[in-house]
Amino acid sequence: LYTTGPVLVAWEPSKPLVMEEIEVAPPQAHEIRIKIVATGVCHTDLYHLFEGKHKDGFPCVLGHEGAGIVESVGSEVTKFNPGDKVIPLFISQCGQCRFCKSPKTNLCEKGWYDVMSESDTRFTCKGKKVLQFMGTSTFSEYTVVNEIAVAKIHPSAPLDKVCLLGCGVATGYGAALNTAKVEPGSTCAVFGLGAVGLAAVMGCKNAGAKRIIAIDINPTKYEKAKIFGATEFVNPKDHNKPISQVLHEMTNGGVDFSLECVGNVAVMRSALESCVKGWGVSVLVGWTDMDDFAARPIQLIAGRTWKGSLFGGFKSKDGVPKLVNEYLEKKVKLDEFVTHNMTLAQVNDAIQLMQTGDCIRSVLSVALQ
Repeated sequence: LYTTGPVLVAWEPSKPLVMEEIEVAPPQAHEIRIKIVATGVCHTDLYHLFEGKHKDGFPCVLGHEGAGIVESVGSEVTKFNPGDKVIPLFISQCGQCRFCKSPKTNLCEKGWYDVMSESDTRFTCKGKKVLQFMGTSTFSEYTVVNEIAVAKIHPSAPLDKVCLLGCGVATGYGAALNTAKVEPGSTCAVFGLGAVGLAAVMGCKNAGAKRIIAIDINPTKYEKAKIFGATEFVNPKDHNKPISQVLHEMTNGGVDFSLECVGNVAVMRSALESCVKGWGVSVLVGWTDMDDFAARPIQLIAGRTWKGSLFGGFKSKDGVPKLVNEYLEKKVKLDEFVTHNMTLAQVNDAIQLMQTGDCIRSVLSVALQ
């Protein structure tokens, strides 16, 4: 049966999201219909709404950092049952493609990295097909997701916290642990102290880094960064020289590991140039596809490594349930990321908070458990 429920529709780019009633089709073969309980608001949602190149990716339902409960399952679904707690995933894990079979990557050939096509979306609003964002669309009370992009999680997990593992926290935390492979006793620099950057700080700490230098132009972020393990704070605006030079002077030639968590190509270059020659590793974590990035070849010839990270390198269906368990065992922080709890109807306020840098994560309550 079709079901209806409240939803936030992005009818066109750069316009406020509109609360509507949506029709959600029943799940087809290998699909799961999920009742979303809570969703974070992530910068990638804003990127698609305000900056993305795909103007034909509208109308759509944004949101990709959610958690909920299985409402119904389609045919041939055997590993999920109504009532299971789940996190929908914007990176699928089919388990069959060459990427899934390789330990070198967490990509999957069957994944969605933008909006679904009209033929694949399960959403209709006012008689029009509405596209699903990144195959998830968590700004809706109900969504339909392929089972290869759903993680079943521990039944006692609080959904209004573990939803953050659907994107931001997993992305930053894994970038430090899995992609950079931060080493015990090392010196790290994290550029940008939003949720992703703070999660990267946490990853550096849990990996045993000795010095973790947090970098942001907003000085209020330092107290938050200390909670996650930052040992020092640098505000580039306090210096009249390049931030890479400041870091070289602080660290006797540069940091061992740097993580760019902004999504700004100039900051990406600064992060690379902040690394020590010989073995420094710099990881691009912030999401952008707007501009080319550049550096002098000598930076890499001298022994630095420049690499990227998507979803923290976690194979999604395997990694997310383990992260949930680590949170329940108090090895991973989540509560400290949540600065605002809001309702679905307050989404445009949440977007504004993110644009002005006045929040780390706003979590929207979507449906009652």
